[in-house]
Amino acid sequence: MKKPIISFQDVSFQYQSQSEPTLQHLSFDIFPGEKVLIAGASGSGKTTISRLMNGLIPSAYPGKLSGKILINGKSVTDQTIFDLSLRVGTVLQDPDTQFVGLTVAEDIAFALENDGAKQSVLKQKASEWAKRLKIPAILNNHPQEISGGQKQRVSMAGVLVDEGKILLFDEPLASLDPVAGRESIELIDDMQKNGETTTVIIEHRIEDVLYRPVDRLILIDQGRLVANETPDKILKSGILAKLGLREPLYLSALKYAGVDLNQVSNVDSVDKVNLSAQTTQALQQWVKPVSARKQKNDATPILQAKNISFSYDSKQVLNKLNLSLNGGEMVSLVGRNGVGKTTLSNIITGFLRQSAGDLILNGHKINEASIKERADHIGYVLQDPNMMISKNVVSEEVALGLTLRGIAPDEIEKRVNETLKVCGLFEYRHWPISALSFGQKKRVTIAAILVLNPELLILDEPTAGQDWQHYTEMMTFIQNLNRKIGISVIFITHDMHLMMEYTDRVVVLNNGVIAYDDQPMKLFANLDLLKQASLVETSLFTLAQRIDVDPEALIASFINQEKVVQANE
Repeated sequence: MKKPIISFQDVSFQYQSQSEPTLQHLSFDIFPGEKVLIAGASGSGKTTISRLMNGLIPSAYPGKLSGKILINGKSVTDQTIFDLSLRVGTVLQDPDTQFVGLTVAEDIAFALENDGAKQSVLKQKASEWAKRLKIPAILNNHPQEISGGQKQRVSMAGVLVDEGKILLFDEPLASLDPVAGRESIELIDDMQKNGETTTVIIEHRIEDVLYRPVDRLILIDQGRLVANETPDKILKSGILAKLGLREPLYLSALKYAGVDLNQVSNVDSVDKVNLSAQTTQALQQWVKPVSARKQKNDATPILQAKNISFSYDSKQVLNKLNLSLNGGEMVSLVGRNGVGKTTLSNIITGFLRQSAGDLILNGHKINEASIKERADHIGYVLQDPNMMISKNVVSEEVALGLTLRGIAPDEIEKRVNETLKVCGLFEYRHWPISALSFGQKKRVTIAAILVLNPELLILDEPTAGQDWQHYTEMMTFIQNLNRKIGISVIFITHDMHLMMEYTDRVVVLNNGVIAYDDQPMKLFANLDLLKQASLVETSLFTLAQRIDVDPEALIASFINQEKVVQANE
């Protein structure tokens, strides 16, 4: 009988700084050659599982461990973190934290260099793995110069180069645009097929991971195992929504149309799901012609960017760009990684100064306004939460802006607690931030800005690292702010669902100018524009094509149904 390569046997773990265990009596096996997806809501214990697999617990994160964990038949407690690193290669959710070399080639070869390999071997292996991962052209580049998708590949090459048998991916899609994300999933799939690796993917974006098949889906909730089955069986069970996870969009559409998933085969793939004549008819009857929603906003612009230009050295990033944001609008700013979205937001907030053009806020030029002066009106939440956090405790971090503004302590406590509740963080208010997951840290930084009540809010990839429950709570909160007090919002995002359901306009940035500025529905039917923005067609688009209905009508019907469901919850 085949022996498991990874075995968790009645495992419980409690961090030294916690009063309750993060994992409780967890038992599962992963066998050689399997590709397994481990999913769960933020704070469910997924990251703790990865730290136990690669030896970061207890080496870097001390705590109380009980039960038994076997890697290759040996207990992790009998192996050093170095021993485990030879067997388990880990690709972190933030590749930047994994780079140690000055060039891509140095970074790929680092593990072999640590083992004392000869210079000729280092060059040969770096070149070999760069070719296999289709990145030979960037071998001499600095890791900080390359795109998010390329960084992911470099990180993978760095752990594959010493040919370990287990590959562990901790939220590999968190920092990638949709195109780069799909390429990463394809790459992981290719490595699985062409090698002898066992692959463990820890991610809550289940539909995106299922773009390529996985053998099993393990679901974790509050540190306990709740499901360990094939994706097909778990998707039919309806358990994902109960755990605060997002089920694939096409499956939600099938349910809305009254289709019984238990009577449908291959539900784990939108391309392969069996659409019988009866199922197709039910979907076609459910889809209603819906006119594109009208934009609701104040006619007075709150922010105008006029002929904005900016260059990094000799590279022109923005070229006489023009953009206007009206009061009360919620706008998505999209484009491929590196196209200038974050640069534009840094110019708006004052971290960078444009080389030409004007910025106008509430009818007044702010070209010379300081960062502090702009911060009284504009809130900015960075993509990487670690770059914004300066306090050790959650409540202190959220209160910092109010404290610096001299707000009375009683008012600070009231506003902080209210914001923490709507952001799903109230129970963590006394926690050390270091103990939080990436998604939880993200919510802390958003809460720290929202508590200041800005007129304009810029959020850089706000849904990265968020499970579906907290995603919905956060977006509903921002939407309510928008409706009640008229706050204007710019989302820098690659999240197709966010664009579809929550924003009035989508602005596509390409070649230094605005390539598209219109309602979301029209964008999703334009494959050329999607490609320019490094977006991919949603599974709803694919489903519409398979049943021969207008994709815009199906997407609109889906969004309307989502709103009805949310209103009734």
